[in-house]
Amino acid sequence: MVQRTLSLYRNSFRGFSREVWLLSAVMLINRSGTMVIPFLSVYLTQVMGYSLGQAGWVMSCFGAGSVLGSYIGGRLTDRIGFYKVQFWSLLLSGLAFIALGYVNSLVSICIVVFITSSIADAFRPANMSAIAAYSKPENRTRTLALLRLAINLGWAIGPAIGGLLAASVGYGLLFWADGLTCMAAALFFWFALPEKQPVVSSQGDADAAEILSGSAYRDRAFLFFLLLALLNGIAFMQLFGTLPVFFKQEVGLDEGMIGRLMAMNGLLIAIIEMPLIFVVEKRFRIPQMISIGTLLIGAAYLLFNIFGPVVGAAFACMVLMTVGEMLSLPFVASMALNFTNDKNRGQYMALFTMTYSVSHIVAPNIGLQVAEHFGFPALWYLIMGLCLLVWGGFRYLDWKK
Repeated sequence: MVQRTLSLYRNSFRGFSREVWLLSAVMLINRSGTMVIPFLSVYLTQVMGYSLGQAGWVMSCFGAGSVLGSYIGGRLTDRIGFYKVQFWSLLLSGLAFIALGYVNSLVSICIVVFITSSIADAFRPANMSAIAAYSKPENRTRTLALLRLAINLGWAIGPAIGGLLAASVGYGLLFWADGLTCMAAALFFWFALPEKQPVVSSQGDADAAEILSGSAYRDRAFLFFLLLALLNGIAFMQLFGTLPVFFKQEVGLDEGMIGRLMAMNGLLIAIIEMPLIFVVEKRFRIPQMISIGTLLIGAAYLLFNIFGPVVGAAFACMVLMTVGEMLSLPFVASMALNFTNDKNRGQYMALFTMTYSVSHIVAPNIGLQVAEHFGFPALWYLIMGLCLLVWGGFRYLDWKK
């Protein structure tokens, strides 16, 4: 049994190019400093004294900047290449995160948050294009999972350290730590991964019959897919803007415990996701996995309406959320890449990453505004309803195929 498990782990990590491993290392360095965003809503409400609604607007500014950054990043990726876009996004976003710690008024915070996310999220379509260029079609979902593993290892480190720093030293150091790790990732990227032509598989990106050419804006199947991805993002991203506030105000957890719960999410993904995807991608179709994973995300929030705002429910929520995330998000990204080819990848990935950026705008505002006016139980029912719509939508896409 042990030997079989070890063999499964080894096989799930085979077949990746050197460039994919280096991109994963860049993501690990960058995300190990993820301290500002997980605690931004708590910082705004508990330290700066803003209301839930005001914090929601700040988080929406983050999402608005993310939309702009994703659009610009996609355009620049098709024009100057994914290498330069990734480097400058990492370097400049590090400076922006540091600057964010020195602004105080609500208007100035909104402006700097908007600029910071615009710069930081230009990275995303470039990174998705790099993944497609450096991976083989048959291991693309696992490549995305490897990048997510690096992200979540960092997520296991950053919020945990951030929570301890916030509780013991204060929030000021979080902005410096986040900014410096962004710049460290940029420098590692520059020296470890020299700019060169991407490695292309002998099989090409995908079979010509399986990918679409032309404009993403006229691709109806892709646009419907984006709508479902948007709803999926709105549900999942309550984790970043709303859930920490709920843990603090309703469950009574301190920042250190919130950070440890967030870290548990990242650690479980780092341990389980690669072998899980290695097994399930051979047995189930992509829309099936996405629909199941989204239902589990909705069920995770619904636990609080069933058991109340207790520590045990918070723990169970994070476990169920983690499983739902593993079964949906890597496959959503893989499905998005399956719509593309070499000539339109920047445009398609810009729209895809913009969709999740829009959910950054909508999710915290829906979450915090609904919580403020109707209470958290109403919010959890609403999120479960969105997840049911996503489940039905992906089942429909699966049936149409």
